[in-house]
Amino acid sequence: MRNTMKVAKWEVKRNLKNKSFVIGLFLTPILMVVFGFLGNLMGGDTSDNETAKIYVHDELNTFANLEATVEQYKLPFELERTNIQEADVEKKLKNAENTAYFFIDNRAFNEGTLPFYTSEDFPESISSQVQIFTEAVKLVQMQNLGLTEDQLAAVSTPITIQALSVDELGENSEKEQAMDQEQLMQRIVPGVFAGVILLSIIFTGMMIFQSASQEKKDKIAEIILSSVTPGELMQGKIVGYFVLGLVQVLVFFAFGIPFILWAMNDLPLFEYLFVPELLLFLLIAVLGYLLFAAIFVGIGATMSDISTAGNFQGLVIMIPFVSFFFIGPVASDPTSILAQVLSYVPFTSPVILLFRLVMLDQWSWVEISVSLAILIMSVWLFMKLAGKIFKVGILLYGKNATPGEIWKWMRA
Repeated sequence: MRNTMKVAKWEVKRNLKNKSFVIGLFLTPILMVVFGFLGNLMGGDTSDNETAKIYVHDELNTFANLEATVEQYKLPFELERTNIQEADVEKKLKNAENTAYFFIDNRAFNEGTLPFYTSEDFPESISSQVQIFTEAVKLVQMQNLGLTEDQLAAVSTPITIQALSVDELGENSEKEQAMDQEQLMQRIVPGVFAGVILLSIIFTGMMIFQSASQEKKDKIAEIILSSVTPGELMQGKIVGYFVLGLVQVLVFFAFGIPFILWAMNDLPLFEYLFVPELLLFLLIAVLGYLLFAAIFVGIGATMSDISTAGNFQGLVIMIPFVSFFFIGPVASDPTSILAQVLSYVPFTSPVILLFRLVMLDQWSWVEISVSLAILIMSVWLFMKLAGKIFKVGILLYGKNATPGEIWKWMRA
């Protein structure tokens, strides 16, 4: 075990000193955040984020109520008192931006209108929100009528109409729907988190191919094996690239989480993330990595040079991505026979099982237990087979091993 950890530390240090690896480590999340930031700015309505300047000519003493309304509903308004006359408004607005003048006087009671003058570029979305100010003016009107506080409270309480279709009758209440939505987010957020970890460490684990073949090409495998056994070397590579994958995940989330919190500032991300389901999702992700890493390290040892790898090795690299061909059918019916079978197949189990657990409202712990048991047994089996392949293949020079030779080594 000590030699295994030494090999793992050597792999980690060697790659972290590699400029290409370090550049790729930071470049990918930076580009994703930059394009996400640009897409958020270009794709959204920027006017919704603007703050409008509204000058209020108040003759009914409603300014305090207007400010309270802005604060209560968090409106994008900046209010300021003014004594300007309506005749001078046009001149003021000619060169102004995002500016409006609001005149509150007896015309609200006599004519039922309130003049609201805006600059040419004033956002339409904000203009529609200004209508909420009528509540504050209406409150002044009711106070002038001499109503008591109880009468004012009764009259000023808004009455809303809740529209329900026939299909919605008998369904969950709003509170129950909110709870369902929260439970869904408690599956989606940790599921996505575990999925990113799985894909990141798989992509990093694929570097085992290059590592093993490069050591063979440089003919330093014998030197390494003079100090450690083939099994310790293989295990060290798997552990080392697992650590490198986690480093990549940490860098990714160091850039990604602040962006998500900025783009979705009302999302309680950490509240949804740190739930008991996260432990199960992470277990599936780690088992998936160990399975694919065993395949990568075993087959990688059979290649004399990665540039001359044949179709067989290329097919091996595609194994982790077979699951994505079935995402559509599984998404349409996560309880189907196909979805259940794919949850038991070792090569598709990590991705499909994660995907199903995110989508299903109720989990079948029998299916989960069987799937995990098969996955654990598969990891043990492929680790053992990879050890046999690696033991012979790491010292094979001059040519790529054929499928027949690999089969022979596994049976030995």
